[in-house]
Amino acid sequence: MRRAALILLPYSWLFAFFLIPFLIVLKISVSDPALAIPPYTPLLDLSEGWAGVKAFFAGLDFDNFKFLASDNLYWKAYLSSLQIAVTSTFLALCVAYPIAYGMARAPDEWRPTLMMLVILPFWSSFLIRVYSWKAILAQEGLLNQFLLWIGVIDTPLTILNTTTAVYIGIVYTYLPFMILPIYAALDRLDTSLLEAAEDLGCTRLQAFWLVTFPLSRGGIIAGCFLVFIPVMGEFVIPELLGGSGTLMIGKVLWEEFFSNRDWPVASAVAVILLLLLIVPIILYLRNEQKQREAGA
Repeated sequence: MRRAALILLPYSWLFAFFLIPFLIVLKISVSDPALAIPPYTPLLDLSEGWAGVKAFFAGLDFDNFKFLASDNLYWKAYLSSLQIAVTSTFLALCVAYPIAYGMARAPDEWRPTLMMLVILPFWSSFLIRVYSWKAILAQEGLLNQFLLWIGVIDTPLTILNTTTAVYIGIVYTYLPFMILPIYAALDRLDTSLLEAAEDLGCTRLQAFWLVTFPLSRGGIIAGCFLVFIPVMGEFVIPELLGGSGTLMIGKVLWEEFFSNRDWPVASAVAVILLLLLIVPIILYLRNEQKQREAGA
C-alpha cells in the first residue's frame, strides 16, 4: 500500500496536468474551424453518450494534420526549430561543462557562493532578462559600442534580429538548466577513481576522458533534455531577438492560435510537437532500463 501510494501521487500529477490537457488539445485538433467562441466545432459530443462516441469515430478525419503535411511552412518550422534546439543545446553544453567542472573542483567554502551566482538570474523576470539583450545587441547597443571603443570593428555589427541573437539569448537563458545537473553529477564523483587512473599511468587529460566524462553522462543527458525540450517550443526569445527570417514552431503556434484563430490547426501543430519531444524521451528511458536490467 505504501508503494502504491507513493506511485499514485506522481501519476495523479501527470494525469491532471499532462494527460488531460493533452486529450483536450487532441480533441480540438480533430475538430472543425468555426467563426465562433471558441473558434472550433467539436466533433465529439459526450452528452449524447455512446451514440455520440460512435458518431465521432465514424466521422473522424485528420484533415488538420493532412493540412500540416501539405503546407511547407509547418515542416520547415519543425526542422528549423530542431536545428536551433540541437545547436543551442550543444553550445550550452560547451559553456556549461567547464563551469560545472570548476564548481565541482572548487573549495567547499566557495561552492555555495558559486551555486548562488548560477541561480541568481532566476531572481529576475525571464521576460526582462531576454528583453535586456535587445539593448546589448542593437547596433547602438553596449556590445557594439564596446567593440568600437577597443577598435575591434569599424562599423557596428548587425546582431539583433538574426539567428545569432536567438542563439545568444537561448544559451544565456537556459545555461543554468545545463549547469546544475552536470554539477550534481560531478559533485558525486569519487575522486579516488581519478587517483587510481593516474596511478595506472593515465595523464590528467586521459583520466578526464576515461573516468570523469563517462561518469558525468547522466548529468549531461539530463541537462540536454532540460534545455532541448523547452527550446523546441520557444516563442519569447525568437520573437524578441530573432528577425522575420527566424522560423520556429513556437512562433507559428502562437500565430495560429491568436492571429489566425485557427485552433484546430494550432492544436494539431501542438500535438505533433509534443509527440516529437516525447518519443525520444521514451526511447531513452527504455534503453536505460534495458541497460540496468543487463547490468543486474
